[in-house]
Amino acid sequence: MKDIAELLIDLSYSSVLFDSRALAEEVLELESEMDILQLQARMSLVMAGRSPEEAEQLAPIFGIVGAAEKISDAAGDIAKVVLDDIGLPASLRASLPDPVETLARAELAAESAFAGRTLADINMETETGVRVLAIRRGDDWVLNPDRETTLRAGDVLLCRGPDDGIKGVYETMTGEVFERPEVAESEIDDLDRAVETVVLMKNVSELAVDLAYGSVLFDDPELAREVSELEVEVDALQSRFEAWALRAAAEVDDPVTIRGLLHIATSTEVISDAALEISEGVLRGLGSHPVVQAAVEASDEVLVSVRVEPGSDLDGTTIAEEALRTTTGMLVIAIRREHDADEAAGEGAEGDGEPEWILTPDPETTLRAGDNLIAKGTRTGADRLRDLAG
Repeated sequence: MKDIAELLIDLSYSSVLFDSRALAEEVLELESEMDILQLQARMSLVMAGRSPEEAEQLAPIFGIVGAAEKISDAAGDIAKVVLDDIGLPASLRASLPDPVETLARAELAAESAFAGRTLADINMETETGVRVLAIRRGDDWVLNPDRETTLRAGDVLLCRGPDDGIKGVYETMTGEVFERPEVAESEIDDLDRAVETVVLMKNVSELAVDLAYGSVLFDDPELAREVSELEVEVDALQSRFEAWALRAAAEVDDPVTIRGLLHIATSTEVISDAALEISEGVLRGLGSHPVVQAAVEASDEVLVSVRVEPGSDLDGTTIAEEALRTTTGMLVIAIRREHDADEAAGEGAEGDGEPEWILTPDPETTLRAGDNLIAKGTRTGADRLRDLAG
């Protein structure tokens, strides 16, 4: 459920940002898969609760299943903004910030040079920068395919990477030229600001869901508290975004053309609230059910929140200088940076000392005392990271 939820969020926002009906249709396919998983989970939970004590232990898991359904439905609503032509500025893609990678859907042709070969043999990510996020094979899904996954004719592949890389990979997979719809000229002066907010809402939503599931899997109150912090950030984003939409409505001939952006803002809040519901049991100290504990024991990957202490090895250095990925094996996926009121005023930051979120920090990001690093990796790597930060 965790992997499907994260992929649903990625696909749904990308379908809007790239004006792609093909991606939006895959969201609905994946939503159907999530519906089946939710039904199976509920049936298993009902059968497992044979006593009041067991029912009490299982209650948080029922909440997780219900929250996953809300995330799935919200992602479907975002995709329907594209499929049902609810209303989006025609020039949305022209305002995309440069670092945003392209996400594309490609059906593997029988005559493709990739058919019958493994991802390791193709070496796609190294050669082109394009990675395969998931594969739909008939009614089945292969999530997070590994290097030994063999591609078959008829596979529907969801790929992410730089635009140039995607064009070449798509042509090799399908035998067709990768084309984008023509970009119209914008009649809204600061549309790029709205697009950057949509990209930020996408990234925050993905992080919130990742942290929420991580807090449950590892029974980690620190991660659960980070979800709560992100939920506040999403509320602020939604408020600013809605205010922008109201101002923009006065600039366009037909205000209906921006109605879809309001739908996206509402769905983002639903996803954020659902992430908080997932982590609620951890925040209340209810502990992990044996089923969850068994899932954790089957995997060595962990997700942690680590605070950088004053005078530590990480204080004042960059991610590149410490070579964190190499020395610890941990990938820093986000940083929550606290600002006191004086610092916020000096830097011109919004709010009175509100925290700043740095999503997908680059290697040159400087770490400061008080930063909370959100990182993924192994248990051993997490211990190394804590040593450097403490």
